[in-house]
Amino acid sequence: MNIGMLIICVIGGLAGALSTAYLLISFPIILVWKLYRRIKFGYSMYQ
Repeated sequence: MNIGMLIICVIGGLAGALSTAYLLISFPIILVWKLYRRIKFGYSMYQ
């Protein structure tokens, strides 16, 4: 396989893996933060 194509594949794979990891980590954290604010301060879940 061409070295240039291999580099492009690795960069694309890393970009996909990092964006997936970010979503998997950030969504639960945001939900927990919103529940905490809802319980402690009475804020709306939609703010």
